[in-house]
Amino acid sequence: MAAFDTIRLPEQELIEDCVHCGFCLPTCPTYVLWGEEMDSPRGRIVLIDEALESSLSGAMVQHWDRCLGCMACVTACPSGVRYDKLIEDTRAQVERNHRRSLPDRLYRDMLFALFPHPGRLRALAPLLALSRKLGVHRAARGRKGRLAVLAALTPETPLRKTQARLAEVTPARGERRGRVGLLQGCVQRVFFNDVNRATAAVLSAEGFEVHAPREPRCCGALQMHTGYDSSDLARATIEAFEGFDWVAVNAAGCGSSMKDYGHLLREDPRWAGRAAAFSEKVRDVSELLAEHEPRAPRHPIPLGRVAYHDACHLAHAQSVRAQPRALLKQIPGLELLEPEGWELCCGSAGVYNLLEPEAADALGRRKVQNLVATGAEAIAAGNPGCAIQIAAKSEAMGHPLRVYHPLELIHMSILGGSRNGSR
Repeated sequence: MAAFDTIRLPEQELIEDCVHCGFCLPTCPTYVLWGEEMDSPRGRIVLIDEALESSLSGAMVQHWDRCLGCMACVTACPSGVRYDKLIEDTRAQVERNHRRSLPDRLYRDMLFALFPHPGRLRALAPLLALSRKLGVHRAARGRKGRLAVLAALTPETPLRKTQARLAEVTPARGERRGRVGLLQGCVQRVFFNDVNRATAAVLSAEGFEVHAPREPRCCGALQMHTGYDSSDLARATIEAFEGFDWVAVNAAGCGSSMKDYGHLLREDPRWAGRAAAFSEKVRDVSELLAEHEPRAPRHPIPLGRVAYHDACHLAHAQSVRAQPRALLKQIPGLELLEPEGWELCCGSAGVYNLLEPEAADALGRRKVQNLVATGAEAIAAGNPGCAIQIAAKSEAMGHPLRVYHPLELIHMSILGGSRNGSR
């Protein structure tokens, strides 16, 4: 009996695109860590093919669970294999058809009962701020267990900023270029409100009228990348934003998912067309700005050397690499540095660092070593998960790194180099 049900099955033609050439191997973080064939993209594709015809085993699930979903293999593949679509459909099958252990189910349910809910995160923020003030995050370092890792990754956002609210409408400055819907996100709006505020301010300065509605609370990216059902959140996001000229996103994982709504809802006759049309409007904010000539003057900022970190769901899943770099190079006097191993994940990968902490720690430490080696004064990264991972791992390694979103640096430059408004 086949392991999977008939809902959004991994597509056989996508499986058959893989010719097992091995170009993906050196770009796959878990294969680089362990050298295990079944922890490589082509090995996992073999398992997906087997599961379409046979029973589902715990070993299969473990190998799929170990995948970061970083999509570096998609960038590397000469045959154009859409591993991203295969692994997301497979993970959804796993969550519907595989019985996890009770502790694993409870832990995963806790994560998804918390992170996609900004109201709950705000309510929890005072406790998180107190725990950080008491040094719980330092005490948790090096301890085994998922809850210890969760404590060690507590963001350092000041409590007052977790309670801040973004204006729902920010008027365009000068002649209006268009109306932009800005996704506030879930984790982003609570722990990275400065990024949202800087994004709205920059878009406004460049002539866009920015609308940042409170709903939807979440786009469903964390769930979609992990196999949980995110279709209701996708529909709510489409309804909230489909009337705008563009939909701007400043979190790589969110943008990746929103561009993939057409695939997620492909079997829903009422929503498939709307989802595909909506995804055509979605832009990472660096993409949107790159499509238009800059208007607002840029000024030097008090940072001379900045290393750019490629978020996987921006560089690999969305193929957005040149635009953030071009944006940062608009800042006068800024030296943009390139770390080694840009294509390898930092280990954040949505909630991967909370589910597979040992692999995530090894990847995070390697990433920090490469970033520190550049001699940069700060890091620019376009994803909240990456920012949390790099900040936490660098602090634990004794080389604390300041991590900014590229839009925070652009905002700083437009303001005249002041740090006002930046984290």
